[in-house]
Amino acid sequence: MIRLEDVSKIFPGSTTPAVDRVTLEVPEGEICVLLGPSGCGKTTTMKMVNRLIEPSGGNIFIGGKNTADYDPVQLRRTIGYVIQQIGLFPNKTIEDNICLVPDMMGWDRKKSRLRAGELLEMVALDPGTFLKRYPKELSGGQQQRIGVLRAIAADPPVLLMDEPFGAIDPINRDIIQVEFLKMQAQLKKTIMFVSHDIDEAVKMADRIAIFRSGRLVQYDTPDNILAHPAERFVSDFVGGDRTLKRLQLITVRDAMQHEPPRVTADDSLAAAVSIMEESGHQSIVMVGKNGRARGFVQLSVARANKGKVGDHHENLPTTVKPDEDLRTAVSTMFRHNVSWLACIDKDGTFVGYVTLRSITGLLSEAYRDG
Repeated sequence: MIRLEDVSKIFPGSTTPAVDRVTLEVPEGEICVLLGPSGCGKTTTMKMVNRLIEPSGGNIFIGGKNTADYDPVQLRRTIGYVIQQIGLFPNKTIEDNICLVPDMMGWDRKKSRLRAGELLEMVALDPGTFLKRYPKELSGGQQQRIGVLRAIAADPPVLLMDEPFGAIDPINRDIIQVEFLKMQAQLKKTIMFVSHDIDEAVKMADRIAIFRSGRLVQYDTPDNILAHPAERFVSDFVGGDRTLKRLQLITVRDAMQHEPPRVTADDSLAAAVSIMEESGHQSIVMVGKNGRARGFVQLSVARANKGKVGDHHENLPTTVKPDEDLRTAVSTMFRHNVSWLACIDKDGTFVGYVTLRSITGLLSEAYRDG
């Protein structure tokens, strides 16, 4: 959807390129985060996409069409643009701020106002409460949400975002990022997003472009960048805790032991011992008639007693779902002082378990493969 071919920018009076022959492609419906230290060329690269800055060389295509063939004003009306400073008009209502571009494009007023209400509902802001308010009556986080809605009100296929959440406090930033990703899951915009925050990039991006001194030094998925930095600069930039950062990119399902042995309350402890010894487990999950996790019994307990599993089981301290990320799983293990968790689906059915050993093994395997 967005394609840059050998794009460069040399500003007047300088002999050093601010952007040096950058080539990359952002597939339709994906988020690409441009990342790097101040002055590395990431913002200049993004602004060349909508021709706020004209390239000195190379070509930029949107949907297969060269942006040089567009009238710059018309081009910008087809591209959503969100900035850190938000830039809402203080004398216009929230409704009129959102409808700014649709109004400029000649949309029917009823259609554009209906669109504004639908978008507010999408970011959990009640239209009846917020449509007629003015920006000064909203919190900073609410204003930022309105800035995003204004950018997508005319339903542009491409959205450019220049550190849009940088001025928001950490709690609200996390909330807005989550809401934005939910919205993106529905709208599937093609997004180029400038950030200086590696944690934000890892959370938000399908692909990350890391810049250094105007050059694109690595363009890849967040997990590949963390697991296999292309050079020392990338490794230093993403941080020494890059392995921990990967935990939020990998789901429990990826590290989970699927369909492991299990017992029921009516099974004998002797049978439980036999299963655990055969599988090499130190404990085993007890399930109910419908396969839901009901507890577990330890091998040492089963060996020391007689009778049924149901008379000697312990409650599971907690569980985890396969679609949750490994950061959540590890945090849960530490919080409950356990080294494994039973994995359950949305109905509570026991579908597997995940251990600290399986997580570290999965992460180590990725490094070995590189």
